[in-house]
Amino acid sequence: MRSAPRWARWFVPLALALVWLGVGGALGPYAGRLGEVATDDQASFLPQNAESTRALRAGEAFERSETLPVIVVWTAGGAQVTGAQQAEATAAVASLSGRSGVAGRPSPAVRSEDGEALQAVVPLASDVGEELPTVLDEVRDAADAVPGTTAQLAGPAASRADLSDAFSGIDGLLLTVALSAVLLILLLVYRSVLLPFVIILGSVFALGLAGAVVYFLADRDVVRVDGQVQGILSILVIGAATDYALLLAARFREELAARGDRATAALAAVRRSFGAIAASAATVALGLLALLASDLTNNRALGPVGAIGIACALLSALTFLPAMLALLGRAAYWPSKPVSGASTEGHRVWRRVATVVGARPRRTWVVTALVLACCAAFSPSLSSKGVPLDEIFVNDAPSVAAQQTLGEHFPGGSGSPAVIITEADSAEEVTSVARNTPGVASAAAVTAGGAPGSGEPLVVDGRVRIDATLQAAPDSEAAQETIDRLRAEVGAVPGADALVGGYTAQQSDTQRTAARDRAVIVPVVLVVILVILVMLLRSLLVPVLLVATVALNFLATIGVSALVFQGLLGFSGTDASVPLYGFVFLVALGVDYNIFLMSRVREETLVHGHREGVLRGLTTTGGVITSAGVVLAATFAALMVIPLAFLVQLAFIVAFGVLLDTLVVRSLLVPALVLDIGPRAWWPGNPAARGAAPGPADRADDPATRPAGPGAPG
Repeated sequence: MRSAPRWARWFVPLALALVWLGVGGALGPYAGRLGEVATDDQASFLPQNAESTRALRAGEAFERSETLPVIVVWTAGGAQVTGAQQAEATAAVASLSGRSGVAGRPSPAVRSEDGEALQAVVPLASDVGEELPTVLDEVRDAADAVPGTTAQLAGPAASRADLSDAFSGIDGLLLTVALSAVLLILLLVYRSVLLPFVIILGSVFALGLAGAVVYFLADRDVVRVDGQVQGILSILVIGAATDYALLLAARFREELAARGDRATAALAAVRRSFGAIAASAATVALGLLALLASDLTNNRALGPVGAIGIACALLSALTFLPAMLALLGRAAYWPSKPVSGASTEGHRVWRRVATVVGARPRRTWVVTALVLACCAAFSPSLSSKGVPLDEIFVNDAPSVAAQQTLGEHFPGGSGSPAVIITEADSAEEVTSVARNTPGVASAAAVTAGGAPGSGEPLVVDGRVRIDATLQAAPDSEAAQETIDRLRAEVGAVPGADALVGGYTAQQSDTQRTAARDRAVIVPVVLVVILVILVMLLRSLLVPVLLVATVALNFLATIGVSALVFQGLLGFSGTDASVPLYGFVFLVALGVDYNIFLMSRVREETLVHGHREGVLRGLTTTGGVITSAGVVLAATFAALMVIPLAFLVQLAFIVAFGVLLDTLVVRSLLVPALVLDIGPRAWWPGNPAARGAAPGPADRADDPATRPAGPGAPG
């Protein structure tokens, strides 16, 4: 590079910067347009081969299955509802028939057994789309016209509206909070003006590119996107791009202090950090692709979408950032300056940490491992049996309050019946068997009029749909036990070929599938990470130790999360996908910091020997890795602005786990363990034997082993 013409050393980085500016300008808006190609298809969240999914598909032929029902529930403040009020309620919903968005005739208002409430079902068009809030407002206005009562809206339509409100913050609020948090941390850590904005700009460009690629593929049905995947993609790209940028920027600072020439320093920084950054990206991308082994469609959707995001983050970090650093040089770090000949001992905080670890490595790793093991002991108490309906939203969602009111006056399963699809010839027998199954309050076939039990059954393609109302709440364990009994009973009817679906069955099938996914995907992710570490570090024992430490960190995080979720946040369970997502993100991202640390340790060991190499690797990477961990934790914590239990739980697990890994596992456990084992940790190789430590003069000329100078993050 030194021999290249001066114009070439300016032209290449300038051209790269202009290309990325073009990418950002042309493709940036696509990150906010993913909602246009997102799907809210209910089947996309279900196990592909589960009975409840087959029942959902089989029931699509029925008119009622093609509607989106909203349940109106009226109460009279604890008093008995009158016959006049019941007639008024029936007339109110009947007036909605024929209006835009209403698909079919609403059911009459039905009085509860205690006489204190009424309910009616208004079928809405399943493709009502963006008009849903307007249609629900019309339903609410009609229901409010019943004198002396309070009306609430429950059911699938009301829940979908609340979910849309919750996800409405993904395009704006989530990105604003995440980028603001990252920018603030970078400004505080680097104490420079330009570099944080350059890093943020690179992450935004990466997100724009990823959004455009995903939009193109989703528009052609190659990948699937929903609100959940969209939110995770944004956070993942911003966090990963920032992490990779921090590592490269720290290395550029070292090279610039030693070499002086900005173009040469940028090229050297890319060359010396490429292996660690690429290996880090590979662990996350391949870990995400392991989700393709899931039987849940939304899990499989996240795999390729997340991998695309990581690839774009890697590309931005290795092209846009080096180009900008080559153009800016020392100005990127203004007002601090990379000083040639700076101390090679690292920041004083990390020198003290290295002193503690080096003095008593065995005591350090034993105590640290015991503390983590104690936290991990609570991990079995984290329930993954799903989040109850009244906990799905972390705020006061109207549909949840309405569902609670409905459950107080009607059978727990009202509004969310078990759906049985059976052969028409067996419909009467199946209905009788379902009605007599313990835990079932009532069962009736859907009729041509759209309501169960009000006429002749509606036969479609030789099959009939039967709705069975459960006595227990649809999200309870008792309801799931009833589903198991119901499946066994109707499945035994000869020739019925009965399928049992509905909300409760879907939840039960999802939980079983999630457990199966964890058993399959967790070993795959661990093996992938182990192979990458072996290739990077050219050792067998160290990679095994690193995988073991990140696994211990994950279990410790789950243990702490169980205490926080149940004791502080009041969650009675977690979404079935949370443990799997938490594992993939936390293990794949957590091993990043061990990659950054141990690749530098190996580099230092080649020059200084094992013990000195470990301590130098710890001190030189301490600041940048800690900064990266704090930034990544803050980025995932931004998911908490979306008021959904799933994202709040995932945000806490990843944010807390990353901090625990950064501050404890990578800072204490790993270096102490490697020190205690000695050079044998690198078995079957021994990098310490490949060279001897150079003298001070030689060391000064070798920027590859020079740690960060003054002002580096620490």
